[in-house]
Amino acid sequence: MSEDREQERDGQREDAAQPSSAAARRERRASARSAARKGRSGESADAGSTRTTESKGRPTPSRDGRQGRVSPFRKIGRFLREVVAELRKVIWPTRKALVTYTLVVLVFVSVMVAFIAGVDILFAKGVDWLFGG
Repeated sequence: MSEDREQERDGQREDAAQPSSAAARRERRASARSAARKGRSGESADAGSTRTTESKGRPTPSRDGRQGRVSPFRKIGRFLREVVAELRKVIWPTRKALVTYTLVVLVFVSVMVAFIAGVDILFAKGVDWLFGG
């Protein structure tokens, strides 16, 4: 029974430690940020201080240390290696799926050709009727 009471007390402590409203959470974050700034810079950070005075870390490395020009043969070799690597990732369809997809495409293209031909014939007859040609 004493373990249950301890767990209840721990749960109450956790609830008390967590802010219940959004304003309380914002206030807690702001106080944590100012405490972190005090610890990092060694001096107190005011609300009016700007971030430009703080350390920004190390600069981005320059590209000057890179190797000079690469030969076209190396570029082609790298390209082909990358192509092979990407093709190994492809999930290739089975023969049955491939036949199904091919038939679907051929039927769709046939239907669209028939539709466009029909519209073309209608427009030709309409223009012929309108202008009496």
